[in-house]
Amino acid sequence: MPQATVHLLRHGEVHNPEGVLYGRLPEFHLSELGQQMAQTLAEHFRDRVSQGAKIVYLAASPLIRAQETAEPTSRALGLEIHTDPRIIEAENRFEGIKVTKAELLKPRHWPKLVNPLRPSWGEPYKEQAARVREAVQDARAKAIELGGDGAEAIMVSHQLPIWATRLSAEGRPLWHDPRKRECTLTSLTSLTFDGDGTLLRVEYSEPAAALLPGASTTPGA
Repeated sequence: MPQATVHLLRHGEVHNPEGVLYGRLPEFHLSELGQQMAQTLAEHFRDRVSQGAKIVYLAASPLIRAQETAEPTSRALGLEIHTDPRIIEAENRFEGIKVTKAELLKPRHWPKLVNPLRPSWGEPYKEQAARVREAVQDARAKAIELGGDGAEAIMVSHQLPIWATRLSAEGRPLWHDPRKRECTLTSLTSLTFDGDGTLLRVEYSEPAAALLPGASTTPGA
């Protein structure tokens, strides 16, 4: 049966001088470094195609930072960007504030912190993983339709939904320490499936690793 790989690409660095948790807020564009990261990924994918990779489908979250990350790859590979709302950032009730220990100690935030396993401050991890898995399976099927065996799709998403999806795929608990997510800016979490949608393997890579030193480390949602 034909196999296909779906690459979950985290967006590049965002211009966020205040260091707020931007979540789903509009108008958070890529920084200059983020634009370099996006271009580096486009070159990475172009090089792979020149070596025989069949990258045939490109999708992105509706948020501007994901769309901007997808644009250089769209140009490099001649692929349309399909907008998929299922891979959007997680909903988060701390959106718009700078999340610090001092901020979290304020009593008005305590009701949001009662259940970190769900989590109580935003969209449940299970719901994030479920919606992204659904989108990934559709992208897998589309890639096979367009490219046959060995076809690949790229989906530009966000740190937490990608990480929740990886944890789910690997059968690990979904609750976690945000500081320990293996999902750096413009990293790839690559899921390879057989023809009936059964997951064969999960791989992780950082094609823009050289640009990470000095980049923002503000956690995602």
